[in-house]
Amino acid sequence: MTEEATIHISSAVVSVLPDRRDEVLRMLAALPDVEVHHADASKIVIVMEAADSGILGGRLAEIACWQGVLSANMVFEQVERLAGTGG
Repeated sequence: MTEEATIHISSAVVSVLPDRRDEVLRMLAALPDVEVHHADASKIVIVMEAADSGILGGRLAEIACWQGVLSANMVFEQVERLAGTGG
């Protein structure tokens, strides 16, 4: 039996120091498969896609270590079969 290909889609909130917000936004924009969906003075909402949860967790851990980031927390994760998405 073959394992079915999936995609993991996750949303997260990144809390930042207001004076580092623009820098963090630029860094987020440079990451693959990451989209910024909202940003205010100290919170940034992102959506990420990856082949598995480990990649998403690693990406959040990386973001959490950036200068000016106070926290990066996953809010939601959904797993979709690629066959169901046309992929």
